[in-house]
Amino acid sequence: MAQKPSIPKGTRDFIPEVMVKRNYIFDTIKSVFQQYGYAPIETPAMENLSTLMGKYGEEGDKLLFKIQNSGEVFDKMKKANPQTALDFQRATTEKGLRYDLTVPFARFVVQNQHALSFPFKRYQIQPVWRADRPQKGRYREFYQCDVDVVGSNSLLYEVELMQIVDAVFSKLNIAITIKLNNRKILAGIAEVIGEEERMVDITVAIDKLDKIGLENVNKELADKGLSSEAIDKLQPILGLSGDNQHKLTQLESILADSEVGMKGVEEVTFLLSLIEDAAITSTIKLDLTLARGLNYYTGAIFEIQANDYQMGSISGGGRYDNLTGIFGLKDISGVGISFGADRIFDVMEGLDLFPKNANVITQVMFVNFGEKEMRYSLPLLSQIRRAGINAELYPDAAKMKKQFTYANNKGIPFVIVIGEEEMQNGMLTLKDMHAGTQAMVSLEEAISTISKS
Repeated sequence: MAQKPSIPKGTRDFIPEVMVKRNYIFDTIKSVFQQYGYAPIETPAMENLSTLMGKYGEEGDKLLFKIQNSGEVFDKMKKANPQTALDFQRATTEKGLRYDLTVPFARFVVQNQHALSFPFKRYQIQPVWRADRPQKGRYREFYQCDVDVVGSNSLLYEVELMQIVDAVFSKLNIAITIKLNNRKILAGIAEVIGEEERMVDITVAIDKLDKIGLENVNKELADKGLSSEAIDKLQPILGLSGDNQHKLTQLESILADSEVGMKGVEEVTFLLSLIEDAAITSTIKLDLTLARGLNYYTGAIFEIQANDYQMGSISGGGRYDNLTGIFGLKDISGVGISFGADRIFDVMEGLDLFPKNANVITQVMFVNFGEKEMRYSLPLLSQIRRAGINAELYPDAAKMKKQFTYANNKGIPFVIVIGEEEMQNGMLTLKDMHAGTQAMVSLEEAISTISKS
């Protein structure tokens, strides 16, 4: 009995029509990255586990896919009779699939530092893997489109990233809200409630506020050892309301005794003051519950949500002051944003935002009547392709109905028919498949009509 084909849960195959739409997203994002002077790089799908472990916090480490070494190593370990399961795991799993693109990028910068010019601006569009529970908008294999700059402390790069976000989603016609916070503000909050040592626990918990609600966040904080007094002090801070300026004014009072907290307020105030000058049209909202659970963020943090479609964040990132320091290159600050292509795709599908011709690959198909007509069509087909038009010739002299059905099924907007009359007159019949009309035209006229469609 034949094995039933399947793929791992949380992964997907993409048919051509879907891939064309995905490439539309990738190409749009890439064009904006390049417009702002960012250069492409790639890193391996596998990284050494020592590179990945400990960079994403305890919960992130649990989501790493670990890769077993070759069978030869496995056989050697069996013969050696390992004493503990930990020894066995360490010996047989030295590598893992990358969890994100940022930590591998930090490793890349350190390894290639002498070949790079700083500030170094790069973009990277590649898949990442997480051993998560698959659900709507959450996959085990998905693409990230990252844009980062390292080697500068300038807050102008935070503004530039918000400009990039604004430009990308404007081109994709997705109305968004940019949620903004600063990890220094969160550190200041931890300080003023008397729990600065539990900064990581606090950020991990409140980052789940939208998902599990305030009551469960408070329970998690208590389970982590925060005193009831500290949790009580945190409540009015998380509940601050009003516009951005009103929240900043309240924070200046709350964090007055925290140097790091006031530094965060100062940075957010500066960023918001540049928004109008930077011509950013998307809504920007200061959200004190935004924490982004990853441990490496140290300054401004961002999350982007679609206004008109129920979905988690579709983009996010922030400032990390010493991620390269983990690999031996200290005092190199960076800031970046990651675009979740898979979630963006779901939003665009849900809101019907893809251009109507987004899934069109072939623009014109030549009908095949037989060898004589096929030989006559081949040089014309080459000329059409040289004009930048995607074209194909039906492979067999099949019935017209079958050939036209093929064109319809592929969404090909034009069909060229060349028979005896067309060959005698040096013309061709161009059929518009959408309008249902046809006309005998010259090759130049056909190229012009197809190019304008």
